[in-house]
Amino acid sequence: MDNRQAIGSWLSGPRAAAEEMGVDFGHPGERLGLPRSGPGSVARFGRRLGAVVIDWVGCQLIAYALVTGGDLDASSPWTLALFLSLTFLTVGTVGFTPGKRILGLRVIALDGSRLGLGRVALRTLLLALFVPALISDRDGRGLHDRLSGAVQVRI
Repeated sequence: MDNRQAIGSWLSGPRAAAEEMGVDFGHPGERLGLPRSGPGSVARFGRRLGAVVIDWVGCQLIAYALVTGGDLDASSPWTLALFLSLTFLTVGTVGFTPGKRILGLRVIALDGSRLGLGRVALRTLLLALFVPALISDRDGRGLHDRLSGAVQVRI
């Protein structure tokens, strides 16, 4: 391996270097028995992030206009409270938030059933910390989903 290849493998990351050596990781969700694409496949990061942004902006507008009467400084804690309440209630009952529904996503348990309220509460609390949602495994599941035994799939 010459110097350029060594630097290239370092820049592209360990997964790309392993794939160049012939390691097959499969598609995201393959270990979970999920299809490569289409309905039931693991939701990609961009869609998940888009759904969170839609939900956050909606909660921010509600907090700004209705709860605080237009006081921008007072709306921040209310936005988080509304976001966590929305996430807990909607994922716990129908399996998706409004943002997830708009982008065609659903949160399910690994066996394909609906998440129980205890696991939804754990997932929501971890989501409030924000960092667990940014750390993902090779199946594309955030740490908050992995610890709660959930997976976000396309519908």
